[in-house]
Amino acid sequence: MPIAPILMTPAYRYGSMTPWGGDGLRRLFGKDIPDSRTGESLEVSAIPGLESRDESGKTLSELIERYGERLTGKGFSHPFPLLLKLLDARDTLSVQVHPDDAYAARVEHKLGKTEAWYILDAQPGAELVYGVVPGATKEKLMTASMAGSAVEGLLRRVKVRPGETYYIPSGTVHAIGAGIILYEIQQSSNVTYRFYDWERTDSQGRKRELHIQKAVDVTDVTTRLDAARPVPVAPGRDRMLDEQYFGLDCFRSFTGVLPADPRRFAFLTAVQMCTVTWEGGRMDLPAGRTALLPADGFDLTLTAPEALLSYPTIR
Repeated sequence: MPIAPILMTPAYRYGSMTPWGGDGLRRLFGKDIPDSRTGESLEVSAIPGLESRDESGKTLSELIERYGERLTGKGFSHPFPLLLKLLDARDTLSVQVHPDDAYAARVEHKLGKTEAWYILDAQPGAELVYGVVPGATKEKLMTASMAGSAVEGLLRRVKVRPGETYYIPSGTVHAIGAGIILYEIQQSSNVTYRFYDWERTDSQGRKRELHIQKAVDVTDVTTRLDAARPVPVAPGRDRMLDEQYFGLDCFRSFTGVLPADPRRFAFLTAVQMCTVTWEGGRMDLPAGRTALLPADGFDLTLTAPEALLSYPTIR
């Protein structure tokens, strides 16, 4: 018997872990967030201590232990490759960069981190830090970061709108600006190096830890990217990304079949309320919730005013 879609319950990062967070996930999606500084809803996560769960309380690791490759597809069980979050940036996040797999394995004994963002909500004028300006070098980044606010002049800024997708390969300097709520699909890694945190201090007058040397080491100053261009693959279905680690599709005003893929799992996230049906079953997927679609799953019929589907890449 195929495995039905699994509605996931998120873990949250909040309070002092996300001093830049807010209450936007409650406002936009009605989420039962822990406090008014909730920055991240980890929708599907195998990160120790921050694992998402099914409705019965089983963690993602327990589900993988139970179903194995029937859930994940061949080669995706250990380590589980992807992490899906929703983020609320009430304030601007630190300026940061992530290492690639080789550097992260050598220095941190972990996976590297490539990610992508789909903009769910943005206040007028909201922007991202997305790379560095032409002419910036590693030497200039090091000197400016050591001086503090001088690094701001080397940061490339782009204004964003809901519905846009931004790809953040490892080595890309980036920061989420204030007033943005977004969907993030990424490698399952929490390795982050901070260049700069806007001179902020906590209630004790302390600044957050920076990792300037490592950040400079892994930065690619040549990265020049813009919002991804969607590619239609079916009526109402656009491919937003097809990259090294993951793909991302967007559904708008879509009704149709979503076949099971025996090679891999997928994440289906409702931006607006969606309905999923299969032989003998039905799920109403509320806005802001995610279902894990097993590799050995049912062929689904999806009715989606707006939804996102992410999945690991097979080459």
